[in-house]
Amino acid sequence: MRAVIVNDYGQTPVLGEVPTPRPSHRQLLIRLRTAAVNPIDRRLARGDWRIMFPGTFPMVLGTDGAGIVETVGTGTTRFAPGDVVFGQLMIPPIGSTGTYAEYVAVDEDAPLARVPEAMNLDVAAALPTIGMTGLALTTMLGPLEGRTVLIVGARGGVGSMATQFAARAGAHVIAVAPDSAGERMRRYGAAEIIDPTALAVPEAVLRAHPDGIHALIDPVSDTDRFASLAKLVRPGGSAVTTRFVADAGALEAVGVTEINFVLSASGRLLDRVAEAVVSGHVAPPPIIRIPLEEAPTVVNDTVRGATGVKTVITVRTRAGGARTRRIR
Repeated sequence: MRAVIVNDYGQTPVLGEVPTPRPSHRQLLIRLRTAAVNPIDRRLARGDWRIMFPGTFPMVLGTDGAGIVETVGTGTTRFAPGDVVFGQLMIPPIGSTGTYAEYVAVDEDAPLARVPEAMNLDVAAALPTIGMTGLALTTMLGPLEGRTVLIVGARGGVGSMATQFAARAGAHVIAVAPDSAGERMRRYGAAEIIDPTALAVPEAVLRAHPDGIHALIDPVSDTDRFASLAKLVRPGGSAVTTRFVADAGALEAVGVTEINFVLSASGRLLDRVAEAVVSGHVAPPPIIRIPLEEAPTVVNDTVRGATGVKTVITVRTRAGGARTRRIR
């Protein structure tokens, strides 16, 4: 099958040929139709997280995808051939279940869920990492009604989902995003918007909220910037990062909890995200589509990821096909 691979950490991704996997006991063979590009894909390919998530080579890139269950191994009961599924397949060894490919074989207990009839596969592929992360980040903060939450990188994938989930939970959301994304942030429910290119975020926050904020959600900042923003949180609040840059004891003396967030992906969490999107309570970020052939170039395009547009790869297999419902 065709897949986007690297043969060692740090190599330039290429479109290559690798053996088509076969489902073993309690596994599914999924014919992928769409896959999403996430910043984490670049980091995994570079080996940034090789200690936590060891890889195998050739490493097939990609963690998020959607497709059709083509065949199943013995003992499989959760899904059947023809089911349309989506999920996050960041399963060690990294590269063994990559989604920038025509097929993937994965255990039926992996973080997978059925795609709702009303959802197309572009959206389904775009949602797993950003949707589950955005929902889990806001849920872990507890009741948000009337609380002030600062969300950095709000126009990005995780930030846009967290903004919506927090606002729908009753939070007063301060979204850090450029003016060009202001209209979208307001549609997402942000009460305030700070353009970081025009204003220093800490000063802008303190000017409007001299007593500080209740919580910080930050999926983008480095160590120093996260530390400076965490100081805006009032005692009893939380500062959460998805980039593992929090110093857990730095603000303990003043009663602020700093958290290095780790997503616990699950089918149940995927179902909750899908329900929120299908019901119209939250919206996916803007999506652009590219063919699998363009994925090697796009995966290293850090500028594209910074625009708030979600890139979804369209995967077209060269032969075969499963019997299934009409795919949107």
